[in-house]
Amino acid sequence: MTDSSLYSLIWMSRPLMQAAEASVEAGLSGTGLTVRMRAVLEMLHAHGDQTVPEIAQRLEIKRQYVQLMVNETGAAGLTEPRANPRHKRSPLLSLTETGRALIDGVVARERALVDRIGADLDPAEVDAALRIVQTLTTRLKSHAKDMP
Repeated sequence: MTDSSLYSLIWMSRPLMQAAEASVEAGLSGTGLTVRMRAVLEMLHAHGDQTVPEIAQRLEIKRQYVQLMVNETGAAGLTEPRANPRHKRSPLLSLTETGRALIDGVVARERALVDRIGADLDPAEVDAALRIVQTLTTRLKSHAKDMP
């Protein structure tokens, strides 16, 4: 491996994420969801009821921004707050039946797309790529924390 290959791999993350976001956004057409609303629904779909701080931690974004996202999903009737036995001032956020049905459909369409675009990729190479990206992400985060 050359240094320039690793450098290129790291910087390809931006166009990859932009293409993924554009594809996700196109897949949301007609659902009434925005990409950021979808992110909240995805977290609740994947991990169950959560507080705003828990969602923020998983998405690695500021809690205040997640609160805006949660406000949108609540106003659309896709999520609802529930009592949190662990913390009185930080309610658990839950999917409503409408929200669950909507995110189930979105995730199913996205998984079908991933199956189509990845049909000719070697699963071992995909696993290796995933391990490399995870390692690079961890190392770059650690480096950023160590900087003055």
